[in-house]
Amino acid sequence: MEMKIKIIGADSMGVRSMACVVEAGGIKIFIDPGVSFAPRRYGLPPHPLEIARLEEVQYSIMKELEDTDIVIISHYHYDHYLYRQEHIGVYSKKKLIVKHPLFDINLSQKLRAHRFLKKHGVELIADEVIYGDNRIIKLDDNIVIAISAPVPHGPDGTSLGKVIMTLIECCGYRFVHASDVQGPMNEAALRVLEKWHPDVVFISGPPIYFGEEKVTKNDINRGLKSLAYLAKLVSELLIVDHHMARSLDYKQVLARIIGSEYKSRVVSAAEFMGVPFEPLEALRKRLWNESKKAPNSD
Repeated sequence: MEMKIKIIGADSMGVRSMACVVEAGGIKIFIDPGVSFAPRRYGLPPHPLEIARLEEVQYSIMKELEDTDIVIISHYHYDHYLYRQEHIGVYSKKKLIVKHPLFDINLSQKLRAHRFLKKHGVELIADEVIYGDNRIIKLDDNIVIAISAPVPHGPDGTSLGKVIMTLIECCGYRFVHASDVQGPMNEAALRVLEKWHPDVVFISGPPIYFGEEKVTKNDINRGLKSLAYLAKLVSELLIVDHHMARSLDYKQVLARIIGSEYKSRVVSAAEFMGVPFEPLEALRKRLWNESKKAPNSD
């Protein structure tokens, strides 16, 4: 048996997403099947290319979900799960492993979780809904899913709430999906990753495109320092994407913090998948300028 990893959507691939499919021992697992775009960036709305890419990725997510066995949702931000009423059917007869909807969760995510699981009826149509926080789920003698305790969505004390990270282990191989930990910026998440000692990690880097009014320089540096450490820790690949790939300086910043002997281990999701590096959100101003039809910007 072998493990196959396929990234369906990511910021380096043109959308806000960390949608990822893992096939292990004949079981198909989909982590964070969601996609979105920024409503405003540089004071501009999404470019038509971004809208078209979102539609493409959303279609791919729904097709992949058709024969998925297990769906894992790390938290209730809209770029991490399909949440609209018209999409709820994709969860029918699936085993869901989700961030606990009531405990260790901020108010915004608690309301979204209630709408998703209760009001939209996902709990009724799913085969099973498991609250994943700090659990180990053994699927058979060869496949284990470990879910971390909730860790901050970025720095300690963030108002954005908490997320769960996922380890999938099959046949001695370890893959980690570390959604929205932003480096990580917090010690708790880093200690979990250190304990898991993975072969491949798909992680959100720090939001280096933010100004200090949103994220402090110290927190950004902490996230970058963690990435440099993880580049040495992982045995094969560190896939850095999501928040960090929303910056035009993404590649230059990565190159600066990763030692030359570890650079081959650090890639974007686009590079991992062998597709063009197209961070459309970061390129939005350029795209509108090139189209010569840009709306009024701030």
